[in-house]
Amino acid sequence: MSVVCPTRRQLLLGLSGAAMFSMIPSKVYASRSTKGVRSLGFHNLHTGERGQGSYWVDGNYQNKILSNFSHILRDHRRNESVPMDKRLYDLLFKLKESLNVEQEFNVISGYRSPKTNAMLAAKTSGVAKKSYHMKGMAMDIAIEDVNLSDLRDAAIELKLGGVGYYPRSGFIHVDTGPVRSWA
Repeated sequence: MSVVCPTRRQLLLGLSGAAMFSMIPSKVYASRSTKGVRSLGFHNLHTGERGQGSYWVDGNYQNKILSNFSHILRDHRRNESVPMDKRLYDLLFKLKESLNVEQEFNVISGYRSPKTNAMLAAKTSGVAKKSYHMKGMAMDIAIEDVNLSDLRDAAIELKLGGVGYYPRSGFIHVDTGPVRSWA
């Protein structure tokens, strides 16, 4: 019986492959998974409406749930909605996971029509003239029983978009634009 020993080169190649593999963060694997369920819940504080559901199942976005979410997150002043950015839902799901909470998001603002945004921008300096709200890429949120600064810190740590902190108004802003933060 003969034993085949690997050459020095084969051994080094195998070890370097194992070393490279161990350097990849485990979160990369989770983000590529196509199995599982992602669920969210929303409470629109202006309309009183609530909606919850599994918006992503085994790698597929659920159009009926997304449509329901877009309705709940609509511009309540003009009763207009747009399909919200799916990445925003994924950001919120990851935010809930990082905080280990199950509560729904209290929504202060989701989609904003250009007319509503212009009206709000004329009234206050805290509204961007080219707001991501107008693109369905932003939400102003809070979670009951979660400290607002903890919510902000967790959102910043995700590095998935913009995070604004509005403690006097009782919410944080999250969007799927460039990674940045402000207070």
